[in-house]
Amino acid sequence: MQNLFIQSREGKKIAVLVEGLEKRGSLAFVMHGLSGNKLQPHISAFAEAFLRNGFTVVRFDTRNTYGESEGTPEDETITSDLSDLEDVIEWARKEPWFREPFFLAGHSLGGICTGIYAEKHPERVAGLAPISTVVNWELSTQTKKYSAPELALWKAAGVREAPSETSPGMIKRLAWGHVEDRMRYSLLLQAPKLTMPVLLIVGDRDEGTPPEHQKVLFDALPGPKEMHIIKGAPHTFMKAEHLEEIRQIFDTWIKKYV
Repeated sequence: MQNLFIQSREGKKIAVLVEGLEKRGSLAFVMHGLSGNKLQPHISAFAEAFLRNGFTVVRFDTRNTYGESEGTPEDETITSDLSDLEDVIEWARKEPWFREPFFLAGHSLGGICTGIYAEKHPERVAGLAPISTVVNWELSTQTKKYSAPELALWKAAGVREAPSETSPGMIKRLAWGHVEDRMRYSLLLQAPKLTMPVLLIVGDRDEGTPPEHQKVLFDALPGPKEMHIIKGAPHTFMKAEHLEEIRQIFDTWIKKYV
């Protein structure tokens, strides 16, 4: 196992965790979502499934979030997170354990980032797992969090403050620039390029990226694909039974395509 810091293209620190170095088999990059970090239980569950199938696994904290990397959490955007994913992969290319094509897995905002990367470089990606993924801005505005009244208040204030769903007592701040940036991205426009095996998982109580959003993406995918709905699970998987179900789904999927 390696815990280290690398530099982003802007010279900022990105915290990276590399596991399974002794295995020297296939490679997977695992990415957290908005305001998340590399050690969240669901991110660990994704990583554990790859590790027990002989993978080397790279996790990292994006900048501008609540992990160990540099930056201000209210400045997090898809653009900055995608940039960090690209920088981590480019750093990994110089390491002796690097293998291509590799697998990508990400949650929520990490899901859309890994999906966009796969659309840009389909030849590099052996399998893609955008879990509870953001699909595009149009679908996001159909949720309560991004409803017209909420967006009007957010824009007027310049920043939105909200209690953390996963860290009781923490108030998270996110600038309006996140919304303006998010409008630029959609997984649907280049979905025909996602010809690699794709795994979708979502909770049936997910209010941010619900099953109906995932179904829109699922229908647009041209290659081998699976979609699983976790009963009783919200957007961020926390309960032990949900995490174990996710591990089992990942495990079965990975075995099909390694």
